[in-house]
Amino acid sequence: MALKKVLTIAGSDTSAGAGMQADLKTFQEHDTYGMVALAAVVTMDPKTWAHDVTPLPLDLLDKQLNTAISIGPDAIKTGMLGSEEVIKRARQAYDESGSEIFVVDPVMVCKGDDEVLNPGNTEAMIKELLPKATVVTPNLFEAGQLSGLGKLTTIDDMKKAAEKIHELGAQYIVIKGGKALESDKAYDLYYNGQKHVLLSTDKFQSSYNHGAGCTFAAATTANLANGETPEEAVKHAKAFVASAIKNGWKMNDFVGPVDHGASNRIEKIEVYTEEV
Repeated sequence: MALKKVLTIAGSDTSAGAGMQADLKTFQEHDTYGMVALAAVVTMDPKTWAHDVTPLPLDLLDKQLNTAISIGPDAIKTGMLGSEEVIKRARQAYDESGSEIFVVDPVMVCKGDDEVLNPGNTEAMIKELLPKATVVTPNLFEAGQLSGLGKLTTIDDMKKAAEKIHELGAQYIVIKGGKALESDKAYDLYYNGQKHVLLSTDKFQSSYNHGAGCTFAAATTANLANGETPEEAVKHAKAFVASAIKNGWKMNDFVGPVDHGASNRIEKIEVYTEEV
């Protein structure tokens, strides 16, 4: 049986824990055929691990997108999109593709940074991507930016933000609370416009979680491509990334990536759900 074809429009993480490298590893673990259109390359200073983002020329991105769209992706995911022009081009590519699955991971900062890469990108995401999004997967910071609510610290905050993001056009929203909420559980909140569902696992005290956000969005995309409902796709993506975080490993003195193959190779993690 032919594999579902899944395209990521994203940046390259040279350390290979996040970005398109994490996406492709995750697509492979979900028995889908991963493709990539590269928008930027992220490199790190070996002495400090400070990140440097180098955008690729727009015409080169266009050539990649033309190639990938001609193959006929069944689902498209976005990751790091470095400019308003690139965000618009990603939306156009989705429109041209004929795909019915569009997962938006609204990447706004590099790991270790706390400033938005380009403030204009947030408005561009709201205008270009959210109205097209099947699922959008912001973390707490990104959800606060997209919703206009600022810092989110509670589940009630997450519910309000999810409702506002839904009003902006996204069909389904999952806000990743993860380890940021003060709890012994790792909580994410799913919203479909009618009900809020809290997804939880045990919180694993691992500092080796580089790439968790990209991996979650990529797993959601692959699950949707393989025919799961949005709620199933998000739940199973959380289980997948929870195992990846629990089994993360130390790469060097600065960072440790998640283990993208842990769910299939080592252990399955149970995800609990409740309406809130």
